Amino acid sequence: MLAFLVKHSLIGMFVCALLGFAFPVASNTLFPFLPYVLFTLMLLTLVGMPMEQLVKRLCHGALWLYALWHSAVYMLVFSVAGWLLGVSDALLLAILGVAATGSLFATPAIVRALGFDALEAMAMTIATTLLLPLALYIPIHFLPMSQGSLDFVTYGLRLLIFIVGPILISFSLHKLVPKERLQRALLKISPYTILLVFAFPFGLIGSYRNLFDQSVTQALVYLLIAVLLVALFFCGTFLCYRKQGVQEALTAAITSGNRNVLLTYSIAGALLGPAFLPLAGAMQVPTYILPVVTRRLAHYLSKTP
Repeated sequence: MLAFLVKHSLIGMFVCALLGFAFPVASNTLFPFLPYVLFTLMLLTLVGMPMEQLVKRLCHGALWLYALWHSAVYMLVFSVAGWLLGVSDALLLAILGVAATGSLFATPAIVRALGFDALEAMAMTIATTLLLPLALYIPIHFLPMSQGSLDFVTYGLRLLIFIVGPILISFSLHKLVPKERLQRALLKISPYTILLVFAFPFGLIGSYRNLFDQSVTQALVYLLIAVLLVALFFCGTFLCYRKQGVQEALTAAITSGNRNVLLTYSIAGALLGPAFLPLAGAMQVPTYILPVVTRRLAHYLSKTP
């Protein structure tokens, strides 16, 4: 059964989003526990990676240029588009909050399932997460819909918990546990890593179901916006990195398309306005169908001369 779930994990993530929509009570019940799943997933992913190489990747200037593209460029584009289209402050704040959001911590597991460079995806995830507080400050400070200030203390603590903590634990395990024993343990644990990802689409989509129950029309508008956002993140980044090769472009694209809206909401909460959480829930559908599309696209591009 486990082997079957791992083999079809990309489709399974999308199915979990549909199940969370169909069972909103269960989805909302799981939502408060997602940070614990997040930490576990981050730790298991990091333990299976060579930490020295990860640190070296983080020292590359090109990685930080990607992080700026991931947030700053898209925030600028959406700000101009929102102003031209007359988008409401609440919705624009939610869109900019999504654009500021770092990559999903589950992205390396998804990238690994696609057969791409999970280490590069992890470095991108950490870099975009480190830029998150600065990126979030801009819409929260300048848009009148938001009241209050960004809680940098809370964000600092979450960085310690979700990034520094797993890195230190991973370093310790690599130093204290013999390499062969650690590798054997990882071979047994690694199949479960992708299964943890199933909790995110299931637990986050409940807020979108609440909006759907209140207004079907508004919910469909949010779903359309979510699809457009994920498509723009993916396609824009793919085209930007296309000259570096298919695998590099797809890795950057799917890392940009996957957004850790849970962490962003945990940091800023109500400061992001009433539209953010329903939009974050709507994004679960296109976000978790994206790996399936990416696999098919990679297969097609590999045959294209």
